[in-house]
Amino acid sequence: MIESDADLESDWSTPLTFTLTPEELMHTVFASADSVHTGRDSCIESNLVVAETTALHETSEGYCRLVEQEYVTEEDQETTWHDWAVELKVAETYVTAHWRSDDRASPADWDWNAGEAENAFAAACVLIGKRVRRGIIVTDVPGVPRSPRTRH
Repeated sequence: MIESDADLESDWSTPLTFTLTPEELMHTVFASADSVHTGRDSCIESNLVVAETTALHETSEGYCRLVEQEYVTEEDQETTWHDWAVELKVAETYVTAHWRSDDRASPADWDWNAGEAENAFAAACVLIGKRVRRGIIVTDVPGVPRSPRTRH
């Protein structure tokens, strides 16, 4: 016989366990990415990083991070690529998704890629028990002439 409604509730700190594969992450959290891959090491090159946000798991070495990198390829030294990468490390496995735009892409393309990566980062952070809040980032727009300032 149940004494009270409190007997029906699980303890808030009860660990929940489920099986999640890299493939399931690829097709759900990272579905809009240009590419997704797994590995035993990080593919992020620290010398290419221009911005990074990391969320650490409380009790393990797992983490989720959103990294922006810029690079040129050997085939086309004239084009700079911007890569938004979400890297999720669980145990010994890295699952990394990439969204990319080149420096000639439209601002809308950059905003879309950044938004998709940010949304994937927020969703992946839930897996390590973190919540992501939005912020405002101000960047300069290269090559846009500034209008003269006037006083009204």
